[in-house]
Amino acid sequence: MATSEVQTVHSGADKAKLAGSALLLVAAFVAFYLLSSQGSLVRWGALLVLVAAAVAVFAVSEAGKQLIAFGRDSWREVKKVVWPTRKEAIQMTLYVFAFVFVMALFLWLTDKTLEWVLYDLILGWRK
Repeated sequence: MATSEVQTVHSGADKAKLAGSALLLVAAFVAFYLLSSQGSLVRWGALLVLVAAAVAVFAVSEAGKQLIAFGRDSWREVKKVVWPTRKEAIQMTLYVFAFVFVMALFLWLTDKTLEWVLYDLILGWRK
């Protein structure tokens, strides 16, 4: 049995990019609260600019590139899915409702039968 191992190599520059991205994200929230005396346009502008910078730094890191590649592959797979038509979806929904109704009826009848057998016939509690 062959085992495949995934090796991840993290360079110092890549770790620095991730740390810089995290620092920019923290700085975005700190700046938002420190600029509370300024107008809301300045606060939200600083927040958005710093968050965008954090995303940009993350995107050029190895982890960011892998995340972007994963997203592209996922989107490619979603495009391959054959989605049901409206008619098929409605039919399957009705089948599920019918099955749930039949199962509820079966369980109710089973419960009432067991109640009758145990309480009326065996124990004789109800008269």
